[in-house]
Amino acid sequence: MKIIDLKKEYKELIEQTAVILYESFKDISTAWSSMELARDEVYDSIGEDKISRIVVKDEQTVLGWIGGRSMYNGNVWELHPLVVKREYRGQGIGKLLVNDLEERVKERGGLTIWLGTDDEDNSTSLSNTDLYENLYEKIVNIKNLKRHPFEFYQKMGFVIVGVMPDANGIGKPDIYMAKKVRK
Repeated sequence: MKIIDLKKEYKELIEQTAVILYESFKDISTAWSSMELARDEVYDSIGEDKISRIVVKDEQTVLGWIGGRSMYNGNVWELHPLVVKREYRGQGIGKLLVNDLEERVKERGGLTIWLGTDDEDNSTSLSNTDLYENLYEKIVNIKNLKRHPFEFYQKMGFVIVGVMPDANGIGKPDIYMAKKVRK
């Protein structure tokens, strides 16, 4: 198992990556509701001011993927997206990918990595509540109701830096998280 750059000429690896993205999000998000949209997302992750890395087994089977996009003149990078093939979850692949992205961002002079982790299916206590009232208290007391990934990111050192109420419809917020990568 190793981590490599995803390149446009790796057609089969790109297709596998798109399948993992589509299969992982089809039941919980409208973001990649078709293989065409998932494939477009993967291709869009490759290029200047972007990082696109995959974990492969035997150089030919994709197990996970992470992307990063430069923002704010390279000072901040967005982690977008992170996905691990269902049968390989819980085995440290996500952690490997996040750690690898942090190293790539440091190499490029980045200071911070941020991400948005949507709650489209009532997976946290921030869903279906008025986030315009006592927001900070609700963030401090956030509860994970259905294995929402915000806790994974917290274990990786990310902190909640904000919330966008109703980002995905009424009562469906996006949770913003960030991590300093330079000390």
